[in-house]
Amino acid sequence: MEYLKVEFPGGLRVDAKLRGHTICTDQPKTSGGEDSAPSPFELFLGSIATCAGVFALSFCNNKNISTDGMNISMELENDRITGLVKKVYLNLQLPEGFPKKYESAIIKSMELCSVKKHLQNPPEFEITAN
Repeated sequence: MEYLKVEFPGGLRVDAKLRGHTICTDQPKTSGGEDSAPSPFELFLGSIATCAGVFALSFCNNKNISTDGMNISMELENDRITGLVKKVYLNLQLPEGFPKKYESAIIKSMELCSVKKHLQNPPEFEITAN
């Protein structure tokens, strides 16, 4: 069953269509694109952080804790030889007044992110052409 469809609207843009939404991507100007949208790799990294964010938000909502001022920042450590990301650091800035007793629990909830779990147990890929 088709999950999404990728289309090529011009230039180096590549868009994915799913559930009535369009996920637009482009390449940076330094790579020949127009920089009209994030690159696919930037969206991949964003999906890691936003997935963790969904779990942090849900945790706070379940505990009736305000998320005003809460954010997540990401830093990357790259392998000097391969250039690939070697380590991803997610730093959760807790909102003012966040109960100390829940700090480890909210981090554990963020660890439940399905994007992270798929990276830890990657699917097989099969590419075909018609």
